[in-house]
Amino acid sequence: MPVRQLPPNPNLDHLKHQAKDLLRDHAARTPDTAQRIREFHPRFREATDAEIFGAKLSLSDAQLTIARQSGFLSWPRLKRHIERPTLTDRLDLPHHERIEDVVFRRAVDLIDKGDAQGLRAWLKQHPNLVHRHISFPGRNYFENPTLLQFVAENPIRHGTMPQNIVEITQAILDAGPTVAEREITLALVATGSVPQQCRQQVPLIDLLCDHGADPDSAMEPAALHGTFETLGALIRRGGQITLPIAATLGGIEDVRRLLPSADSRKRQVALSQAANLGRHEIVRLILDAGADPDRYNPLGGHSHGTPLHQAAGYGHLEVVRLFVERGAKLNQKDVLWQATPAEWAEHEGRTEVAAYLRAEERKRGAAG
Repeated sequence: MPVRQLPPNPNLDHLKHQAKDLLRDHAARTPDTAQRIREFHPRFREATDAEIFGAKLSLSDAQLTIARQSGFLSWPRLKRHIERPTLTDRLDLPHHERIEDVVFRRAVDLIDKGDAQGLRAWLKQHPNLVHRHISFPGRNYFENPTLLQFVAENPIRHGTMPQNIVEITQAILDAGPTVAEREITLALVATGSVPQQCRQQVPLIDLLCDHGADPDSAMEPAALHGTFETLGALIRRGGQITLPIAATLGGIEDVRRLLPSADSRKRQVALSQAANLGRHEIVRLILDAGADPDRYNPLGGHSHGTPLHQAAGYGHLEVVRLFVERGAKLNQKDVLWQATPAEWAEHEGRTEVAAYLRAEERKRGAAG
């Protein structure tokens, strides 16, 4: 789920009121509140709605949720951002311009210039630099990167990358980043628009996999971003076709084969992907297997809405009809914008879908 970016002049008292509102909504047991807490409070990341509503939620819990929903690791860090901002807090600047560590900033400048020789010399001069992290508040990814992650240009900083980015990446890999950092970078490369546009995505995938990054670590992120060429490259490197990947690729026979053994999360991710891409028969198969049409999409997978929101927003009328036939809630609101599936369709200009959903809302209202 994207974070809610703070306004230019955030008010701490207003954020305190948001935390109190969250406590009230938790007491009211609204489903979107459970999803927000699950997404942004680390203690509840694997909890069910019932477990979240059954837990006692303190004001500090609510403040932590609000802070993380705003892209900050803690309430004190959010408070400091508002009361004593530093260069790192300049959310209007690209990430490289917010780096206060001069040694790290020099290395990023060398990456951006494509100066592989200078970068190797700088890394040799500062041998621990490859393991150093930079903290970036204000978003929920790229929040604590090491140097290697800057090669992916994801998030976008310049909109392009050096022609020798593979050589640049090799220089950093030779300095010994951890396997975890290689895999984080692999996911950023696999989901980034700039590496794809610059025709560097597949070469970087191959390089990172050659240096121990597990292709499976990037398969689901690539699927959720709909980068089919990337999926092909990862599969070629040994990435496994799981149920969400099969649903993304449209492989009905693979879906039938994998569905019985897939856990609840994989089924929900697959349902979200099939709805997102308009794969009607796959949606039917997963619903027949017992998936909940009203459950919010899992964390990491369009988690601010339900599969019906996704199908409506993309104008997949046949899929929308199927969800309605299966009794999906029409008045359920997404977590981010508090909009119903019909409102998603209207916002995206899907007039036929919006008209159908409005008609169904009237039918249900009359029947109720």
